[in-house]
Amino acid sequence: MAVKIRLARHGAKKRPYYRVVVANAQSPRDGRFIEEVGRYNPCSEPALIKLDVEKIDTWIKNGAQPTETVAKLLAKAKEEA
Repeated sequence: MAVKIRLARHGAKKRPYYRVVVANAQSPRDGRFIEEVGRYNPCSEPALIKLDVEKIDTWIKNGAQPTETVAKLLAKAKEEA
């Protein structure tokens, strides 16, 4: 089973916010997930990035692959901390 750390879209039309989730690679974007590890709201000023970096690092050590977008958000979160 391939596991990805990716974004799941929520919110209204034209007003998205995202949950950072650990999910099976074959599951749908907004479908079933294993664990929620953060949130991202690009519409707020400044953009809200709230990630549980310890959980994400644990999942990566266990073989989960972050998407490009999540990798960039993770780098920003580590930079701010």
